Amino acid sequence: MSASRSVRHYPGFRLLSLVFFLWLYLPIGVVIFYSFNDNRLVSVWTGFSTKWYATALSNQSLMDALEVSLVVAVLSMIFATTIALLAALVLTRAPGLKFRRVSETVVNLPLLLPEIVLAVAVLILFSQIGLNNGMVRLVLAHTAFCTPFAFMPIRARLQGMPLDFEEAARDLYAAPFTVFRRVTLPMIMPGVFAGAMTAFVISMDDFITSNMLNSGGATTLPVYIFSLIRQGTTPELNAVSTLLIAASLILATLVLVLNARAMRRSA
Repeated sequence: MSASRSVRHYPGFRLLSLVFFLWLYLPIGVVIFYSFNDNRLVSVWTGFSTKWYATALSNQSLMDALEVSLVVAVLSMIFATTIALLAALVLTRAPGLKFRRVSETVVNLPLLLPEIVLAVAVLILFSQIGLNNGMVRLVLAHTAFCTPFAFMPIRARLQGMPLDFEEAARDLYAAPFTVFRRVTLPMIMPGVFAGAMTAFVISMDDFITSNMLNSGGATTLPVYIFSLIRQGTTPELNAVSTLLIAASLILATLVLVLNARAMRRSA
């Protein structure tokens, strides 16, 4: 593209981009900045301090909510990634599959429905079948709406993978499971990891479904944070939010690094 046609030379494009990124990231920067405020009043800066991080980490209720969120997110990630991997293999590697488009729509249906609709639906279902265990209800519900998030990168990786390697392994008399374990899975592992991390982050971040299915001993971290907001914003809440932002950045960086390595290897 010539310099005259580059979007960087459009009038006002640089200013518009700057305003966009400020609008997007300035609130996050404010949260991080005031998490180090010594004053209990969030909007009044009196000095630098890390005491609110110590307060947050010593809050037993907060740690219990974090433990619930981590357990639910890990289990949901495992189940959702497994289901998504199986669905992606069938939809991309099964020749002559009937109702392929319908099957893809069914897998991606949680993306098409408003989350509040899905939350009400699973709440009614669990009430009808008498499922009262809070942790089990959360894991099943999170698995349902996390599956399409794990499915998309796995399917994309499978669609971009040539069939030559799998056909060569079958020509060498490798069993179907051996082909999957020794050839297919290692080559699509970046997509599987990306899907798993996406499902994990989506589960950790969920509020609507978790709040609808909230019960004693099964309060997730977003639900607990919402209860803190109702009592008033404090630097402790900012510290918790900053820790979540840091964890999300670490996961996102891992996904980017693995995808970059996979791209270099494939090139």
